[in-house]
Amino acid sequence: MRIQDWFLTEEERDNRATELDAWSSGNDVRPLVHGSTYFAELSTRLEALREDDLLLFADWRGDPDERLTDDGPTVGAALGAAAKRGVVVRGLIWRSHLDRLRFSSAENRHLGEEIEDAHGQAMLDTRTKPGGSHHQKFVIIRHDRDPSADVAFVGGIDLCHSRRDDARHLGDPQPCPMPGVYGPRPPWHDLQLAIRGPAVAEVEKTFCERWEDPAPETRDPLRRLRDHVSKLDDAPPLPEPGPPPPRAGTHHVQILRTYPARRSAYPFAPDGERSIAHAYHKVLGRARSLVYLEDQYLWSTDVIEPFARALEREPGLRMIIVVPRHPDQDGWLAGPASLIGRVEALNLLTRAGGDRVAVYDLENHQGTPVYVHAKVCVVDDVWASVGSDNVNLRSWTYDSELSCAVLDEREDPRLPYGALKFARDLRLTLMSEHLDEESQAGLDELCDPVAAFDAFAESADRLEAWHSAGRRGPRPPGRLRPHPAPGLSRVRRAMAMPLYRFAVDPDGRPPRLRRSRRF
Repeated sequence: MRIQDWFLTEEERDNRATELDAWSSGNDVRPLVHGSTYFAELSTRLEALREDDLLLFADWRGDPDERLTDDGPTVGAALGAAAKRGVVVRGLIWRSHLDRLRFSSAENRHLGEEIEDAHGQAMLDTRTKPGGSHHQKFVIIRHDRDPSADVAFVGGIDLCHSRRDDARHLGDPQPCPMPGVYGPRPPWHDLQLAIRGPAVAEVEKTFCERWEDPAPETRDPLRRLRDHVSKLDDAPPLPEPGPPPPRAGTHHVQILRTYPARRSAYPFAPDGERSIAHAYHKVLGRARSLVYLEDQYLWSTDVIEPFARALEREPGLRMIIVVPRHPDQDGWLAGPASLIGRVEALNLLTRAGGDRVAVYDLENHQGTPVYVHAKVCVVDDVWASVGSDNVNLRSWTYDSELSCAVLDEREDPRLPYGALKFARDLRLTLMSEHLDEESQAGLDELCDPVAAFDAFAESADRLEAWHSAGRRGPRPPGRLRPHPAPGLSRVRRAMAMPLYRFAVDPDGRPPRLRRSRRF
């Protein structure tokens, strides 16, 4: 296997202004499945930081009162305590839209204020397109005295309410507002990566580029005045980056991103960056046996097109997709607007792949739907990606996003041959939870793509039949249910379409690319 067959080259990234390397080698990457797993490790890492160490983070939503463990510190207290010990703390927090629209403007400001009060620095960052967001979610920890302990956490988990769930999927005790179908404590499925090695320095470059963007953090004069009073507009110079951490493992890592084509251009991405989209196009062009995808949205025919082309090209290719059963917005227009794109996407995939495409959602053992917030893709058990990006136009073109693609130097010894260990282990870890499969023999069987595809179908069919029969008798093992095709009346579809096109899933490509439908 040649790395450049799966990873983007510098030319294929198509952004010569960035300082990112094409990829880095010698890393150790661990998937942290579930928010409780991530938060517990983050809490331990934060407590170990000492004077002159460095803590950088970027977040879409941050709740300062969210607990990192049952009896542990809150997010705000943990970050503030680090700053008070002399740790250099810098945060980039999206300013957010209005709270009455189920966003997090007040919470994000409060987190920034707590960090500033502890003598760290946090910026409320709206340096993106109108209506867009900074959706990147990562934490970088660098040690002044022991670079081998440096770590970056990258993925889809915000430092906020609802994320601290575990394998039982009983929900975070501190929930975010969600549609009632998810219950008072919405079950939440999510994933973050813990990265050690040279790739930590690559994630740090992403933070530095955004921090040093000379554009004002907001163009609203009243907000700028309020930020100045709260000291949320200062961006003191960052410490000079140290050398990359030493080699730590066998993983090649490529940092993938989205930045929109902004009118006042980013210095580090003058025409925007769409390396996430480019990476998907490249790896889907190589897909032969199985694409395993977990995604929050799954929208947009432009974005789904490379998936459909792969299905049309490869008659043996199968695709397993795990999505939420219900959208996270339930208004009369907001709900249909979030479903329009999925209807179109699923129709395109079905036409291309027929019964080789299977879409599922999850429920916990109590029968409550699990909200799938994970953003994971594994292709042929070789290439794996985890990040903040969803499969939609917004994530591929409009918001800022950060994702990590991983290739392992080690081949997996199990049949069928040709798989790499990290990608296969990640897929089996996720599948085993959804199937309630705990035996090693069962996991070994799932190595085969056809067997895995069939196992999901059989498990989902058994659970669906149990529900259809009135839930009588013992509940079958597994958490998978066939995802029903969304149904929308013509009236609601017509009324929701403008909201979908211009607000829910906007297109941030430059006009020339939008016209040609290229990325």
